Amino acid sequence: QVQVVESGGGLVQPGGSLRLSCKASGFSLDYYKIDWFRQAPEKEREGVSCGNRDGTTYYADSVKGRFTISRDNAKNTVYLQMNSLKPEDTAVYYCAARGRYSYSSSTGREWCVNRYDNYNYRGQGTQVTVSS
Repeated sequence: QVQVVESGGGLVQPGGSLRLSCKASGFSLDYYKIDWFRQAPEKEREGVSCGNRDGTTYYADSVKGRFTISRDNAKNTVYLQMNSLKPEDTAVYYCAARGRYSYSSSTGREWCVNRYDNYNYRGQGTQVTVSS
């Protein structure tokens, strides 16, 4: 079955850390990029981390310096390390996969802001709650 599945969410205190995982099945991450989004209750979806054409990563201002994306191609998995978590980081976090060369002229920021409908696969999400 072709899919991406998120895991690793949970309840954490402010200032704490979590690492989310996005496991791809049925396709290889050698040919796809994985980006991360989140949506809090009664708020619009926000692109958190999206890959640029040159291999770097665009991070939303709200998470820059605190969140880091990494990948393990052998495990076909992408990770989102989240540090110094704040209550405003509370949301459902989703990963989404797109072909590595899809809309190749678009920047990571454009993918995060405008291109959610262009992803090939999207996960069901994992809940992250930051609260004391």
